[in-house]
Amino acid sequence: METTSQRISGAESEVMKVLWADSPKPAEEVLAILAKDHGWAEGTVKTLLNRLLKKGAIAADKDGRRFLYRPLIGREDYVDSESQGLLDRLFDGRLAPLVSHFSKREKLNPEDVAELRRLLERIDDGQ
Repeated sequence: METTSQRISGAESEVMKVLWADSPKPAEEVLAILAKDHGWAEGTVKTLLNRLLKKGAIAADKDGRRFLYRPLIGREDYVDSESQGLLDRLFDGRLAPLVSHFSKREKLNPEDVAELRRLLERIDDGQ
């Protein structure tokens, strides 16, 4: 799978979400979803598709008189990259200070805490 060296913006990530959910898709279908969800105009969506093409994040395959768009970057790869970037920028690449930050601000609900405990137990068990 190809990767992009340029960061994907928040708006571009909304386009990616549409394509990760179901692709390939013509621009009209991408537009219909994003117009409904965000109120975006055709020009906005086409600009975002073109930016993603230039970044190498998506491909456009000719299908008759239209193009079908599909992601070249997997959602997991994107999440890994963005997560590591966040950790690097804000917490010197460390996860514990991030969790501490959220716990100090009472942003972790009991379900989050239980999930973290389960994850730590799995790590301790070597899974």
